[in-house]
Amino acid sequence: MPRNVWIAALFLLFAFSAAPALAQEGWPQPGQPMILPVDPAPLTVATASGEARFSIEIADDDPKRSAGLMFREEMDEDHGMLFVFGETRPVSFWMKNTPLPLDLVFIGEDGRVRAVLPGEPQSIASISPGVPVRFVLELNAGRAQKAGISEGDRIRHPRIDQIADSG
Repeated sequence: MPRNVWIAALFLLFAFSAAPALAQEGWPQPGQPMILPVDPAPLTVATASGEARFSIEIADDDPKRSAGLMFREEMDEDHGMLFVFGETRPVSFWMKNTPLPLDLVFIGEDGRVRAVLPGEPQSIASISPGVPVRFVLELNAGRAQKAGISEGDRIRHPRIDQIADSG
């Protein structure tokens, strides 16, 4: 059998054997939402009006951060997605293929909120706080205000505390 046929056969074998594992990880089919496991630890925000708690999914690599909440049509009010970056840096988001209106909570490496900005459904407009951040929390639109989340509030979660408490 020619070498290129073997390579194609091995590629197909890998693709078909990896597909179930990738589906279990939450990887979406084209046009479908990515659903990641809910992290066992809740994310908490110490606000002026008390503590807010959220269950979260964690997007901590490029493919997960790229898919984010695209194609999601609903999300529980006490749920969100935490984007974790490997370093503190300028970040920019857009809402293409995201039908949910969102609040984007930009968080510094010290665990403090740097900005809370709105995300308009299906928009390709850039959403950026204008300062480097390490994390971004996406919540349903209006949820940050309802919870009393504002600049300077401390957000706690093991993934955030690991960085914030080391500096």
